[in-house]
Amino acid sequence: MHQHDLNDDENELARLVREFADEVVAPASYEADRTKTLPLDVVAQMGELGLFGLPFPEEFGGQGGDYMALCLAIEGLGRVDQSIAITLEAGVSLGAMPVFRFGTDAQKQELLPDLLAGRALAGFGLTEPEAGSDAGATRTTARLDGGEWVINGSKQFITNSGTAITRFVTVTAVTGEREGRKEISTIMVPNGTPGFTVEAPYDKVGWHASDTHPLTFVDARVPEGNLLGERGRGFASFLHILDEGRIAIAALSTGAAEGCLEAAVDYAKKRTVFGEPLSSRQSIQFTIARMQARVHTARLAWRHAARLRDSGKPFKTEAAIAKLTASDAAMDNARDATQVFGGNGFMNEYPVARHYRDSKILEIGEGTTEVQLLVISRALGLHG
Repeated sequence: MHQHDLNDDENELARLVREFADEVVAPASYEADRTKTLPLDVVAQMGELGLFGLPFPEEFGGQGGDYMALCLAIEGLGRVDQSIAITLEAGVSLGAMPVFRFGTDAQKQELLPDLLAGRALAGFGLTEPEAGSDAGATRTTARLDGGEWVINGSKQFITNSGTAITRFVTVTAVTGEREGRKEISTIMVPNGTPGFTVEAPYDKVGWHASDTHPLTFVDARVPEGNLLGERGRGFASFLHILDEGRIAIAALSTGAAEGCLEAAVDYAKKRTVFGEPLSSRQSIQFTIARMQARVHTARLAWRHAARLRDSGKPFKTEAAIAKLTASDAAMDNARDATQVFGGNGFMNEYPVARHYRDSKILEIGEGTTEVQLLVISRALGLHG
């Protein structure tokens, strides 16, 4: 398990999360997937381990770590259960991080302790039916009336928005116009606010245990002080959060790719075909060798981006490369592992079947593959 590019603390964290994943997360993963239920007892134990507080200062109840630490945890969880891994990723990157980054001192003191302890979750409402990667097409509006924001519109695909411990969602909304362009701000809306409806959960292809809902706002009123960050800076602020999130999704993807690799190696050694181990066949050996190469490359890519981020250096392009490389690795390894397993790979009780369903979203969420290619090509000066 010891990895030479990690320091002692990072290796210890990776070991701790791997142990937790194998002993606590993995045994619950099939039933959680089958029943499409986020196991809140597992989330609570993640909170007790300090995973939600990894990249935050101790003054707010965090662990005083960095983004590398968070991504090591996400990778370790993604190896056995992508739904649990994305719950952590979204809980930190989209729930707590915007408050920490852009909130007032009062907002931080009120909200961060519970978020960092895993006692509460929060969602971030960016995507709309007509506005995904094109966030400038946002139609949700918020207008001031008597010291309150009045919010109207809808959001879709919002993670951690409807659990029993979800405290609030932060939404992007058009709050006016500046120089002929939409002024987009971010506003926190507590769950239970009249006019704010968390609609029925989606019937998804994968990530069944992850909590995901569409949201509707009809004259939902929240105090003017629920503005998060500077008015009109909502979209710009979120772009930085999105860049970080791409590193985290790359780490999750790497974990998924490794989970498929480990399962394929184990199965190929144990499975007997025509009197010989499946692993004795060169076609299987070569398939699994390529799986290992993908894991190795994906891990190098996301860790490089994380180190750049943690050292305060530009990392936008490297995050896009990591997201592109690792999500490809997860999809390719899931397909190959399913093939190695044969008919068993089509049965949901086997983790590779769940990875096969789960991994497709890794090429879509936090910016599609095409968006990553756009970011990379623009960094090369290839734009009109």
